[in-house]
Amino acid sequence: MHAAVFEGVGKPLSIENLPDPTPGAGQLVLKVGRCGICGTDLHMTSGEGATFEPGTVLGHEFAGEVVAVGPNTSGFSVGDIVSALPMHGCGACASCLAGEPVWCASGFTPVGGGFGQYALASAMAAVKLPSSMSLEDGALVEPLAVSLHGVTLAALRPGAKVLVIGAGSIGISAAYWAKRLGAGRVVVTAPSHRGEKFARELGADAFLPGGDDLDERVTEQFGGLPDVVFEAAGVPGAIAQAIHLAAPRGTVVVLGNCMQPDTIVPAEAMFKQIKLQCSMVYSVGEFQFVADSFDAGHVEPRAMITDTWALEDLPAGLESMRSGSSNCKVLVNPWQ
Repeated sequence: MHAAVFEGVGKPLSIENLPDPTPGAGQLVLKVGRCGICGTDLHMTSGEGATFEPGTVLGHEFAGEVVAVGPNTSGFSVGDIVSALPMHGCGACASCLAGEPVWCASGFTPVGGGFGQYALASAMAAVKLPSSMSLEDGALVEPLAVSLHGVTLAALRPGAKVLVIGAGSIGISAAYWAKRLGAGRVVVTAPSHRGEKFARELGADAFLPGGDDLDERVTEQFGGLPDVVFEAAGVPGAIAQAIHLAAPRGTVVVLGNCMQPDTIVPAEAMFKQIKLQCSMVYSVGEFQFVADSFDAGHVEPRAMITDTWALEDLPAGLESMRSGSSNCKVLVNPWQ
């Protein structure tokens, strides 16, 4: 199979011909249909935070068709279209059995493979996708589940005033879920207008570019301060900004993946009695909720897909994204 292979920190991916994977017990082999590019792919290849061994095939936002089922594996058949959590645990502890391998008692192992034509997936972490879903939709299940988990943790009250800081795919999908799950007014803010079109198409009521008078403009939008602030920028200073902009007794949910040291003034959060909630990925159940929402016609976030690249274009394209991009969500088609 052809795959984009991680060669080491600071090096471009390389396109190589690798053996097709063979499933072990409890595993599936997927023919990858589409795989999204995530900001963490940029982090890991640049050495920020966790990384992988050279020779690894990255890509964790993927959907595909089951082409082989390993021994002692039930619930899936060749031909099923699935998406899978990009991690596996021991498979026996309470967290794994609850569909939350990220909290495995023995620790979880991150897995990728979506930047190849075939990928292995754990059957325990896989979700069948409705026949009505396209492969493009299937590749959005993972990032949508990230933001769904954060919005669920926020425990939104009906009509809540919600501010989202950051207009990347996670930020705008957080705005989408907040609106879908009962929020009142939802406003997105980001340094520039780059993400405004996507935020509005996914349901945001307003978009505010950054600036010295952001505090005043936020207050004007809500007639006060927001009840819930989702931090989805993942840059130093964003959590402090979220605390500052949240209403007294409000909630700040951290969705951004900041890989640098950051500082806040704890007293500001304390004096406002802010609930600070960090959010870490998702569960199998949340993957299923996203898939079911697609099937019911409730999820239409396709506006965030701005381009689809061939596998051969991925190494150069990924490097170009390090200096900024006007794209929101780029998919890779390994068969194109």
